[in-house]
Amino acid sequence: MFEQITDTDERGQVGIGTLIVFIAMVLVAAIAAGVLINTAGSLQSQASDTGTETQQAVANQVEVVHAYAENTTETVDGFDNLNLIVKKSAGSDVIDMESLTVQYTSESGSHTLAHVDTDNTGPYFTTTDATGAGDDMSSLTDSSDRINVNIDFGLDENPMAALQPGDSATVELVDQSGAKYSYGVTMPQTVSDDQTVANV
Repeated sequence: MFEQITDTDERGQVGIGTLIVFIAMVLVAAIAAGVLINTAGSLQSQASDTGTETQQAVANQVEVVHAYAENTTETVDGFDNLNLIVKKSAGSDVIDMESLTVQYTSESGSHTLAHVDTDNTGPYFTTTDATGAGDDMSSLTDSSDRINVNIDFGLDENPMAALQPGDSATVELVDQSGAKYSYGVTMPQTVSDDQTVANV
């Protein structure tokens, strides 16, 4: 039923061929395993970086706890100052206010404002201690910290129209990790210039 190989030379040739095939299979498997290990390591590193950035974007947020508009200059028609009292969200790291950008969008246009210490030529905002001390503050380190983000529409560097009764705008705060917080500003329909409008 089965053919028996009696020639010693032929038996040796079959054994060498099998060995060559086996070695080739081992080499291919080793190369494939190396590629898979390298790919897995690269994907793991990328996933770790992505997870860290996503966690920062979700947790590291600036929250607006109070807002008000006021007219500080009689020569300006409308409310020339918008103040946002901000804090850091629970569980977030230290938020650098100098790295913060403010995207202000209204009917008159959209403007990107940087911190005054980083951009003295274009539109900018200022930050002060909101607890009453009035000192400059450049970071939110504790959840109890409160910083006043002030946008002065009356400055030459801030080419934005002052807020008028009935106006609406959107303020988007973007911190150093890329986390965004949007706040809607809506002015009352009737208000006098000498009033301070709270919770706009």
